[in-house]
Formats: sequence, C-alpha cells, structure tokens
Amino acid sequence: MNEIAFLNAPIGLAILEDRVVRVANLRFGEMFGAPADEFADTPLARVYPTAQDYERIGARGLEVMRESGRYEDERVMRRLDGELFWCRVRGQSVTPDNPFRRGVWSFVDLSSERPVVELTPREREIAILTCQGQTSKEIGLELGLSYRTVEAHRARLLEKFGARKLPELVAKFSGMPL
Repeated sequence: MNEIAFLNAPIGLAILEDRVVRVANLRFGEMFGAPADEFADTPLARVYPTAQDYERIGARGLEVMRESGRYEDERVMRRLDGELFWCRVRGQSVTPDNPFRRGVWSFVDLSSERPVVELTPREREIAILTCQGQTSKEIGLELGLSYRTVEAHRARLLEKFGARKLPELVAKFSGMPL
C-alpha cells in the first residue's frame, strides 16, 4: 500500500542519499523528462541549471538542515531536455547527524504559475532570496555583494519581468494574480 502511495503521488517524490536519487516516483520522472526508474543512482546535479547552482543551493540547504533537518525553497530546475522551469522543493532528512546522507524530497512543477524568464545565475540567486523576503542589504551580506550591486540586479529583474516596483516583482515570482 505504501509503495502505491509513493509511486502515484501527485507531486514528484524522491529518496536521496548524498544528493543522489536512489528511487523516484512517476511524477518525478514526468517532471524531469524520463521514466522514474531511469533516475536511480543519478546525481541530483543533473537537473540543476548549472553546477554553480547545485553547489550554492546545496551549501545553503545543508546549513539550514543542520539546524532543523528540513529545507524548502523555490528555484529554477532543468528538465533532461534542457528546458528550465520553476520548482518548489522540500526535503526532510532521516539522518539528522548527517542531513544529506538520506532524505525524502518533494518537487512541485510551478511552470503553469510562473514562467521562466532567462536569468543569469546571479539574477536567479537574487530572485530566490528576494522571494524569501530578504532585503538588498541582507542579500548583499549573504552573497558578498554591495547593496548597490544587489539593487542594480533587482533593477534588471524589474525590467525583465515588466514590473514597476518590488512588490509587483515578488508577486510575479510567486505567480500571484496582479
């Protein structure tokens, strides 16, 4: 019975060990573009836009998981055909002393709510942190950038998304009706 629930869940589910997919459900396979069983023993890095995104998000996630055993965010992921899409990712470690050793992760495709606009890796970072409610100064501290550099990136994001002000930009990131 548990296997039926896992395999047929309406969201992508995967059991990861050290950021390698050990088993994934049907929706995970559909979302990323291959049968779920083809993902067995696949490094999760394969579905990130860049190696830098994989490293950066992993470092941030590990830091949070060391405190709580859980992590969640919304980020851009990559299907096997190269298409980028927004995805809500949530994870729960089952090995608290080593959070990435083994965990259960869910993936929700947000494509219908939030189209992907071509962004640089830095713009993606700033967009994600902006959605998390961080100020330009906080983002600058986290990324090692000046406040003015973060503001310049945000100005480019406003332009790319056709938003007039930051709340409108965040609404567009969140897929909220404007």
